[in-house]
Amino acid sequence: MSTILPVAQRGEAILNLTAAEVAKSELNSEWLNQLAVAMHATMTERNGVGIAAPQVYVSKRVIIVASRPNLRYPDAPEMDAVVMVNPEILERSEATVLGEEGCLSVPDERGQVARAETVKVRYLTLQGEPIETIYKGFTARIVQHEVDHLDGVLFIQRI
Repeated sequence: MSTILPVAQRGEAILNLTAAEVAKSELNSEWLNQLAVAMHATMTERNGVGIAAPQVYVSKRVIIVASRPNLRYPDAPEMDAVVMVNPEILERSEATVLGEEGCLSVPDERGQVARAETVKVRYLTLQGEPIETIYKGFTARIVQHEVDHLDGVLFIQRI
């Protein structure tokens, strides 16, 4: 059974930090793989559609994007979970969309946030393979929300 990690809550200092890049030496390591498994289990347990390492008290640039319908987001599209190491948003569409967001670190609040409709992202896999891809709609929103966490920004600061 996977480890469920505690989730940092609004007001905790780790959520305001800029997370450190994952070093080349950490790629494909047992530590990083275990972190990803525990982050995924924690996100699933709490009905999240994404999670960032700082939310589980690890100030590293690792996020998981995992849109799927659940109690918190019944209309979310279904996708396989993607672990992104050192993700970078290369391009954002000028077109923005307002959409409701919540956060595992701000459990009692949801709000309308304007986000780019489409983003182009570059990231590394857990093994260190570089990937460049484009996300649209709800998944683009998740990517932007989770990358914000890596930069110490909570969605409530964008409302």
